Amino acid sequence: MKRILFLLLVFTCALAYSQDDAEINGTVLNDATDQPLENVNIVNLNSVKGASTDHQGKFKIRASVNDTLYFSYLGFKSIRVRVTNDWLKYGDIKVKMTELGIALEEVVVRPVQLTGYVEVDARLIPIYDNYRYRISGLNTGYEGGETKPGAVSSVLSSIFNPADFLYNIFGKKPKQMRKLRQMKEDDEIRNLLAGKYDRETLMAVLQLERVDIDEIVNRCNYSADFIKTASDLQILDAISECYEEYKVLNRKKGKG
Repeated sequence: MKRILFLLLVFTCALAYSQDDAEINGTVLNDATDQPLENVNIVNLNSVKGASTDHQGKFKIRASVNDTLYFSYLGFKSIRVRVTNDWLKYGDIKVKMTELGIALEEVVVRPVQLTGYVEVDARLIPIYDNYRYRISGLNTGYEGGETKPGAVSSVLSSIFNPADFLYNIFGKKPKQMRKLRQMKEDDEIRNLLAGKYDRETLMAVLQLERVDIDEIVNRCNYSADFIKTASDLQILDAISECYEEYKVLNRKKGKG
């Protein structure tokens, strides 16, 4: 009897999970023209899964109720859309994005009503004119493939100093930092970040300001030129490498 009850419990949990986690559909349009937007970047901030729109502006992504989807597109306001039961129930919705130039002319900021099924929180995407460079074999060889000498010492010092910046970021934001590995393992997100230089997606996922992201990379002894010119993917890998060093050294400290 206990075995049967256990199996029923497992089945019920699996069924509930499958109902909550589903593939949802949508179409992203230019709010001014109603034309579809291709290659809009979409990230589920909860599960850290990525997607992008096709030439018809359509996308598919797995999500659960109350997950937040983050939409970004160069020259347009980024928006956050919360997944609701209605979205899962009624299927495809239309998400409209506003061009940045038009958005800047608006004096009154008011909620954007999409379909009546979702809530939208919009904010501007900053545009940067930093010089961009291409490295053959994008995932290797940033600054000779390593941080500068002393990077490990910098991380180690943060572990023993509660006032250290890295200690406060890595130690007090473990949930956000764990998303680094999820981002690195998702090919869609890696491809998305490889062509971005604005740090917007990293800021949204890690819940950090741009200045904090720059400071993390700086404290991990990457050069100022790297910080200014690296793609978001390179920055992701740099922070991830630094965090992995922090975890290893922190475990050794605990055993000591």
